[in-house]
Amino acid sequence: MPSFDVRGMTCGHCVKAVTASIHEIDPAAKVDVDLAAGVVKVESDRPADSIAKAIVEAGYEASPIS
Repeated sequence: MPSFDVRGMTCGHCVKAVTASIHEIDPAAKVDVDLAAGVVKVESDRPADSIAKAIVEAGYEASPIS
């Protein structure tokens, strides 16, 4: 399950925006957002770079966590 360090999330709206952006590229994705830690975990068939791009397009900084 790829994980991403996501900067810029501050509230529930941010969580919804990030989740919606990922669901746009993979409606079946399972998204787990830890707002306090700034970490997003995604279970998806899409490549990690596509997921990161979707998060960035939603207006947030995203870096894969190894």
